Amino acid sequence: MQTSIRVSSGTAGVLGLLEGRLDAPPTTAYLMVGGRCRRTCAFCAQANNSKASAAALSRVNWPSWSEDQVFSALEEAYLRGKIERCCLQVTVSPGYLQRVKEIATGICKQIPLGASVVGDVDQVGELLEAGLDRVGLSLDVVNEESYQRVKGGDLSAALSILEEAAHRYPGRIVTHLVAGLGESEEDMARMMARLQNWGVTIALFAFTPIPGTAMAGEPPPPVDSYRRIQIAQYLLVQGLTTVEEFAFSRQGRIVSYGLPGYELRQILSDGKAFETSGCPGCNRPYYNEPPGGPLYNYPHSLTHDEAQRALDAAV
Repeated sequence: MQTSIRVSSGTAGVLGLLEGRLDAPPTTAYLMVGGRCRRTCAFCAQANNSKASAAALSRVNWPSWSEDQVFSALEEAYLRGKIERCCLQVTVSPGYLQRVKEIATGICKQIPLGASVVGDVDQVGELLEAGLDRVGLSLDVVNEESYQRVKGGDLSAALSILEEAAHRYPGRIVTHLVAGLGESEEDMARMMARLQNWGVTIALFAFTPIPGTAMAGEPPPPVDSYRRIQIAQYLLVQGLTTVEEFAFSRQGRIVSYGLPGYELRQILSDGKAFETSGCPGCNRPYYNEPPGGPLYNYPHSLTHDEAQRALDAAV
């Protein structure tokens, strides 16, 4: 019996599995491994208690095709320079880690491959040894109270695994942070600084309410707040300032990055701070937002006007 695998609709377009015009083609191929997740993350369409479609993740549709067809198209797209890497979005379902290993040692061994998983430090090592170049351990939520409410479990335990994995496998650990899940801008900035010090690559997302999930009625984060968080991440990653130089309001809003205003605008004028962050070659088009906007993460280089609007929104 042939095994099927889910493919994000944008990836399917790049691979030639679906017809249609893509104004922002994904530069990473995104595949979903596993069925409905055993976990109950309140924002996730794949959560065990979600009523969302099994073909949904964030606001993206993930139709399925046979693995042979997908992997053949994937290899061809990589050789032709249409994609730079492949990323597996992995649900906690029966045999999920073994399935990732099988993919890593199979057709995808010729393509830079990452996977976002739930696992311990030893399992991370096994996946890297199997052929992944990076492993994602997603925190998503950055303060303890919200972590318990949204994901369940213990944030400090998740951080302990992430820190040990980053120490043991430097430069190969990624995490996802989602703005808009009950944290302040200060919470997010301090967590980003902590992860940056550990050498963890951060992929920043904006919370997206999905029908059928426990948080379907919650709003996405304000764009101006998200822009300030993007600026904080960019400055920290580039080593241009430290979180100790930031200033925050009583409500935890970022009011200063410790740099003069004219210097800050000059640094940010190219718009790089507002592009999708994460692994090299990952642009995640419209993962957080519809093409009509507002865009939280730009999947392309910003025009001068786009960069100025993003900057103006942050102040």
